[in-house]
Amino acid sequence: MLEEIIPIESSNTITKRKPRILCLHGFRTSGKILETQLKKWPESVLEMIDFVFPDAPFPCTGKSEVEGIFDPPYYEWFQFNKEFTEYENFNECLENIENCMIKHAPIDGLLGFSQGAILSAALPGLQAKGIALTRVPKIEFIIIISGAKLKNESLAEKAYSLPIQCPSLHFLGDNDFLKQYGTELLKSVENPVVIHHPKGHTIPRLDDQGLVTMLKFIDRIQKIVASKEDVVTHDYK
Repeated sequence: MLEEIIPIESSNTITKRKPRILCLHGFRTSGKILETQLKKWPESVLEMIDFVFPDAPFPCTGKSEVEGIFDPPYYEWFQFNKEFTEYENFNECLENIENCMIKHAPIDGLLGFSQGAILSAALPGLQAKGIALTRVPKIEFIIIISGAKLKNESLAEKAYSLPIQCPSLHFLGDNDFLKQYGTELLKSVENPVVIHHPKGHTIPRLDDQGLVTMLKFIDRIQKIVASKEDVVTHDYK
């Protein structure tokens, strides 16, 4: 006779998975550099998220703006002309990001800085159109630091033809040379959350107001992840 095994409710352990974010670094930097840059944020923020920091697929093809500040090697996601309207290796870049998402699954959202932010902001729309990330789940949210729109007309039409509807957090620096372009990006986003800061083209520290905004956004994305999956393990006697 088989003995009935009854789970003991008091010994149930519910594990809530942290949101996992794929972080796309800036032009001619690296995943390690972005990881170092994000350490400006307080531990109360960093400990609530599972960050993944890949390197872009292509070695740096010219001088990096962070030489002398951060050690090499440096990488770039794709190449472009002086007007930022024509791209090289863009499809290979998208494939690389998708492979990273598969390798480090489950990836819930994206964080990007500079060139990585331009990609992160474009990918929800490209995914919705079936042009990118077709082998991975939907991007649930994005965090954009010093971002902008793609300037390639064909890609821009596909990426922004519909408003970006996933939750999004945008950092706009008063002295960032991309500020006007980051502001323009907001017009293609549904209900964006914005943190303004006085710095330039950088990942800023969080002031009191910025920290409150950031923690509220994290709470929002934690609820999205929790609604997708709660892992429940039972201890049996």
